[in-house]
Amino acid sequence: METPGSENSKNSSGNFAIDDPSNAYFLHHSDSPGLVLVSQPLIGDNYASSSRAMLIALSVKNKLGFIDGSISKPQGTDPNLNSWIRKNIIVISWILNSISREISASIIFSDSTYEIWLDLKDRFQQSNGPRIFQLRRELMNHVQDQNFVSVYFTKLKSIWEELSNYMPNCTCGKCTCGGVKLLNFHYQMEYIMSFLMGLHDSFSQI
Repeated sequence: METPGSENSKNSSGNFAIDDPSNAYFLHHSDSPGLVLVSQPLIGDNYASSSRAMLIALSVKNKLGFIDGSISKPQGTDPNLNSWIRKNIIVISWILNSISREISASIIFSDSTYEIWLDLKDRFQQSNGPRIFQLRRELMNHVQDQNFVSVYFTKLKSIWEELSNYMPNCTCGKCTCGGVKLLNFHYQMEYIMSFLMGLHDSFSQI
């Protein structure tokens, strides 16, 4: 037996959507517009790490569909329209809280999280040349010196993982020639060589 008002919590398919934590339309009581999802805001040259942190946070919140376009705006007669508008605005506010004031001023009037995400990607992902150069230089100059191996390795790992975000890779899932495996092996060997080259001379016998 349905309780009064239970129809309001259903989507057009008759499923309990808004009250279901696994549904993208669900909002926890702590999901306020002032929520800050990442510790390091986007300032421009840190797009790779900042966007990655945002993707992880939005994945936890089950809101990736709003920025990748898979949850499109419902039509005017769809009962989910008002809910979509509210959730879209919430995600926009989270993005605004995760970027610098200067960047936020350029997207504040956008109505779509998907358009905002594409705009940020187009502007900052394509300007990664200087950042790649900086990371390559850091990698080349990074040596163990008097540090513990664990400290040296941790710094090297952070540089390499950010740099790996800019490396080309096949994502079609249809490669059968073994090229993807060879490419990954090449990257892994580069990683190992970078580690060995920066070790202290006391490890020269490795």
